[in-house]
Amino acid sequence: AVVDKIPTMAKKTLIVDIGSWTIDIMPVINKSPDESKCVTIPKGLITCMNRLLKLYLMCNDGWEQGWHERNGGNLSYRIKDEEVAEVKEFLHYENEWKPIGTKVPGLASEYFLVTGSGKYFRNVIIDPEDSICIIELDEKGENYSILWGLVNGGRLTSELPSHLMNHEVKKGVTNVYHAHTTNVIALTFVLPLEDKVFTRELWEMATECPVVFPSGIGVVGWMVPGGREIAVATSALMKEYDVAIWAHHGMFCSGEDFDLTFGLMHTVEKSAEILVKMLSMRPDKRQTISPQNFRDLAKDFKVTLPEKFLYDK
Repeated sequence: AVVDKIPTMAKKTLIVDIGSWTIDIMPVINKSPDESKCVTIPKGLITCMNRLLKLYLMCNDGWEQGWHERNGGNLSYRIKDEEVAEVKEFLHYENEWKPIGTKVPGLASEYFLVTGSGKYFRNVIIDPEDSICIIELDEKGENYSILWGLVNGGRLTSELPSHLMNHEVKKGVTNVYHAHTTNVIALTFVLPLEDKVFTRELWEMATECPVVFPSGIGVVGWMVPGGREIAVATSALMKEYDVAIWAHHGMFCSGEDFDLTFGLMHTVEKSAEILVKMLSMRPDKRQTISPQNFRDLAKDFKVTLPEKFLYDK
């Protein structure tokens, strides 16, 4: 794009290209680039904001797990004030405002990293500027503006209302992650779609599970994705849980950083995989972890397990 504009440039022009990894500066004299005076500064958006690297790795890890077929799944990160300050020189504030599709006044004027609609997780690490974006919400929390990214066009993830409403009810977390986790989806066809059933069955599959997700798991029955209704249902569950399962669709997880959020998703899905394998061998368990075992575990690991999940079967 710059090369095409060189014939129209003034006698002396300084080109500054602000990229993801570097800032490149090159003078153009008499419509001819002077490469001998070209300077590259290792201070692009990504090098300024380390959280971007974490997001790329998380997207790639999810892809390699098989949770993001085609353009499946989405991810958002609430950008901290100090991180916004680090990258403000790379942001473009002249873009139009677009409706979120819901109201999140508790997030007014905040900034988020969000994956794009129709974008493939496998491509985030290869071409981040095409696949993700940084957005700002307006002072009412009703509209957003894209400040960086999606350079080849496109829209934000269709699940933006769910992401933002989850962020609003979980102010202590920075990450909200949605993936199409194979074994969890499979279980939504054979288990009752009840919080207590999914929580208890998945807790029983591995001793670490009640320690990793002690508050339990919420379940949303099948709903049309991408709208306000499913966002309301999910955010209501997220007031109580860090994990919400969408029947026949996938799972939402929230966490305080990228590692914790991915680790939570990974643990729940692995537990579901064990349950699927167990059910393929026989329809019942010969032995399992008992309610009292869970109480003893909670005491030693200093976690609180809601008694509603420790029912007698």
